Amino acid sequence: MPPWLPQLIASTVVILVVLHICLGAAAYLILLERKICAWVQDRIGPNRVGPMGLLQPLADGLKLFVKEEFMPKGVDRVLFTLAPILTVIPAFVGFLVIPWAGMLDLGDYGTVAVMGADLNVGVIYLVAVASLGVYGVGIGGWASNNKYSFLGGLRASCQMISYEIPMGLALLCVVLASGTLLPQEIVRQQLDGQWFLVQQPITALIFYICLLAEANRAPFDLAEAEQELIGGWHTEYSSMKWALFFMGEYVHVIVGSAFFATLFMGGWSLNPFWGWDLPAGGAWWMILLQFGIVLGKVFALIVLTMMVRWTLPRFRFDQLMKLAWEGLIPLTLLLVLMTSFFVYFGITSWLWVGSLGCLGLLWVLLPVLPRSADPNRRIPLVGSRFSPAE
Repeated sequence: MPPWLPQLIASTVVILVVLHICLGAAAYLILLERKICAWVQDRIGPNRVGPMGLLQPLADGLKLFVKEEFMPKGVDRVLFTLAPILTVIPAFVGFLVIPWAGMLDLGDYGTVAVMGADLNVGVIYLVAVASLGVYGVGIGGWASNNKYSFLGGLRASCQMISYEIPMGLALLCVVLASGTLLPQEIVRQQLDGQWFLVQQPITALIFYICLLAEANRAPFDLAEAEQELIGGWHTEYSSMKWALFFMGEYVHVIVGSAFFATLFMGGWSLNPFWGWDLPAGGAWWMILLQFGIVLGKVFALIVLTMMVRWTLPRFRFDQLMKLAWEGLIPLTLLLVLMTSFFVYFGITSWLWVGSLGCLGLLWVLLPVLPRSADPNRRIPLVGSRFSPAE
């Protein structure tokens, strides 16, 4: 048997399994979100179709399949059709470099990595692929020939481009601390030491915030704000084209949660601190255990994402951009400088002290830093109760 054949078979199996998990999860995560929304708002939620409403996703999917395709007058037909495809494809190819488990021991045939593609630039690949989703959103908003869709596409493009900067800088902190671009090696270093969530908590928080913004999840869903833009860039879409936009969003959430678990939660690691942990590989039963642990962490992060949506109010758009350019980007630059300092002196195990030190320094310097005018300031108009004039 050629030495490359076992890895090819393993990668094919992983791709098929994870792809079908994402397809099924995208449908049932919508039901889960509706149930969580109902629980937060003290309602019951979907409970009519099937036992406990478990067949609701199938009914919704069937409705979307048979629903009439609508294309408004004046749209760019080619780009209007292409936009949902450009949104969903980057979401479905991002999971290839996620290590879903350790190295599977095949005995005489050696070991294989339980991932779709073991690339030596896996982290860069995932970030580059995720950034392509902005093209589908922007093209969909422009091709719809609708002013609300166009504004939603512009908002989404500005938001995704802006939040990719602090996301890349936060990712650079992890790359500097681990010294590698291999997701498998990043997980292995956390097995031998601490989770990066413990070492770099501020970096992890910023990265998670950027994941929400990249997936257009609340409170960063200004591009599809119903109160302002009807439905944002997908206002004019219906049937399966509309469903592809939503499928892409939920698959982005799944892959983003898996990426976060890989970078900051040790992948299949069970111990966030030093001590005993699962091995970096093993037999098939160990691989299944590790795969289940990764899926459990992904599910927990998805539930957290849904709770954030139904707990926090939506930002105003100027507040959204101000948070990125005046808040997250300067803070991540400071974190990159701090991480470089700690890596140079070989004290990466104390990175958590540096993270807290960056917060303290920011708290001291914040009152003297330049800032833009408060858009909510009270204007002293003559005759108003805010006016100092008599």
